[in-house]
Amino acid sequence: MTEILTPRLLLRQWQEDDLMPMSEINADPAVMQWIGDGSVLDLEQTADALERWEEEWDDEGFGLFAVELLGSGELIGFTGLSVPHFLPEVLPAVEAGWRLGRQFWGQGYASEAAQAVLEWGLQDRGLEHVISICRAGNTASENVAHKLGMALERETTHPEYGTPLNVYGIDLTEYVG
Repeated sequence: MTEILTPRLLLRQWQEDDLMPMSEINADPAVMQWIGDGSVLDLEQTADALERWEEEWDDEGFGLFAVELLGSGELIGFTGLSVPHFLPEVLPAVEAGWRLGRQFWGQGYASEAAQAVLEWGLQDRGLEHVISICRAGNTASENVAHKLGMALERETTHPEYGTPLNVYGIDLTEYVG
């Protein structure tokens, strides 16, 4: 399994002791307000999600990394690449995504981790185009997409929840990090 080191972060595979801290992140209404229908996830739902994320690595050759602070070893969330099956109109596509605990917002961690993932997607996975799907109004995630050099490609609606979505994208052949 690939590990990616940035100046402040370690992007790594999931470990058993990641379940509790990731479950705490997923249980925070402020974190989850922009995800799906905005519902929080409990411990069992988080365990199921971790299992799906691990399976995606096997199926696709990429997936979501656990993001750990280098200084403390603390799990702060995830970033990585996934196939956005929930939005068939963009397929085939690969999405860069991120979710961090609220106490880690506003410190540049999401941008730092996502930039490393884009570089990895280009160099190691040979991807040509990556998107990011943000719920309209989620300015923090939209700002990360802009920092990555992504441009708005389309506005659409979540097929299940009816919420407005913005799809940002970048051709990795033009990505300069």
